[in-house]
Amino acid sequence: MDRDELLALFDRQTRRNARPDGPGARIERADGVVRQVCAAEHGWHGILWSGLDEGTADGAVRAQVEHFTALGREFEWKLYSHDRPADLAGRLRAAGFVPEPAEALMVAPVSALSPDTGPPEGIRLQPVTDAAGVALMTEAHEQAFGTPGRRLGERVLEQLEREPDRLVAVLAMAGDRPVSSARMEFCPGTDFAGLWGGGTVPEWRGRGIYRALIAHRARIAAEHGIRYLQVDASDQSRPILERLGFTALSVTTPWLYRP
Repeated sequence: MDRDELLALFDRQTRRNARPDGPGARIERADGVVRQVCAAEHGWHGILWSGLDEGTADGAVRAQVEHFTALGREFEWKLYSHDRPADLAGRLRAAGFVPEPAEALMVAPVSALSPDTGPPEGIRLQPVTDAAGVALMTEAHEQAFGTPGRRLGERVLEQLEREPDRLVAVLAMAGDRPVSSARMEFCPGTDFAGLWGGGTVPEWRGRGIYRALIAHRARIAAEHGIRYLQVDASDQSRPILERLGFTALSVTTPWLYRP
């Protein structure tokens, strides 16, 4: 499958035909967009896909702002560089959206990834299955990314309790200290699973923990018959992923709107 075909498959399966990403979430289709609304405060609210043009874009943007404002929710328009119209980012900015850092949409066939990369010396990988593990994951996230991890922890714990078959969560432990964490979320009915997290605390970076977490999840994906793994990659992780066999298909930017 070439790059354009793979991107079209990703769009069709995970965006246009998106399924709710967790308990309490629902998918809605209106005004030329596919959006998710979630009952839980810690859930994700936003636009997953849009089929717009120059004549319909501004009206659709206004409709989404009105919809989520009426719900009292901030939300995200997950824009991809291949989305249309080409000036949609400018239209979002004019409507009051603020961009977060852009990331590369990267995809790799599971069959092309090496599953044999183990953790470096002094590190063991530990599955996250309960509240104690989620607390350690939250600690690792906050130290690695420097951002609060409460909402992430609440979401992961709810997934583990209500939909455990859709999530794999793992910690990298140095003794009793969590130094990295990562997740894999399955997308039922698709060929894809998403890789999330993987941030490592500063003093443990550059030792191969990120690569080991990719390999660990790739092994599990293969066992589940997953064909492709998808990552929204930062500038720091993109070179590592390219060396491992991932290909950049597009660029994705979260545009946030706060009522």
